[in-house]
Amino acid sequence: MAQIGRTNYDANATKPMMINHEDGHRSARRPRAHERIIRVLLQQIFRGELAAGAKLPTERRLARTFEVNRATVREALRYLENLDLVAIRQGDGAYVRNFLESGSLQIAKDLMQIDADMQQTILTALMEVRRNNIPEVAYAAALRRTTDHLRQLEQAALRRPDLSVMERDRRIHHIIARASGNILYVLLINFFEDCFNAFGGLYFEETRNRRRSETFHREIFEAIAQQNAGQARAIMRDVLQYAETAVLEALRRRPPARFQG
Repeated sequence: MAQIGRTNYDANATKPMMINHEDGHRSARRPRAHERIIRVLLQQIFRGELAAGAKLPTERRLARTFEVNRATVREALRYLENLDLVAIRQGDGAYVRNFLESGSLQIAKDLMQIDADMQQTILTALMEVRRNNIPEVAYAAALRRTTDHLRQLEQAALRRPDLSVMERDRRIHHIIARASGNILYVLLINFFEDCFNAFGGLYFEETRNRRRSETFHREIFEAIAQQNAGQARAIMRDVLQYAETAVLEALRRRPPARFQG
């Protein structure tokens, strides 16, 4: 039976400080009891300390280790089961599964909560995936957009100075995704937005980045209006590359606070 390292658990551990996507300042939230259990088990699974096939300690033992009741342990284990990270066998116990075989994208978001190093690794990987895929969303949108999509895009890109650049940017990406006519593109945009929420302020607090985004808004609107799919793809690829570089540089200058697990 796998052992849960006591040194990895802090009953008073708080959720890591995260950058608020509205103003770039940091805020913290103390995790609930089952979230602390999830974080420790995630750490051990992804670091290989709990190998695939390993049997977890009993609910009673986990409850003693984490100083919680068994209902809290079950809540944590159900969450991990839903991520395909744990298999619960009735009357036998819980076993670790190979996380590389999971089909849940939620794992990527959870990985970012483990520690600062893992956050940087996953963030970099997510931005690479975004850079390689979202330009195709713009390509499809330019070919398939309707007059209603174009009207919405014009409003967001050119007619709403009352909105922050970040809010306009968010709306533009959502309109483009819907205009693509592909529901999976819409869901992909939602996923990326959820993952990057904590870093929006870090990017948009810089004047040069806001100006770059405003230029992008005008250019992508013109390309989609003209149904120039190739140009729309190139414009999207260029701005995502710029944003990727800007965010990573900002993180190097001001890295997130160290995580506690």
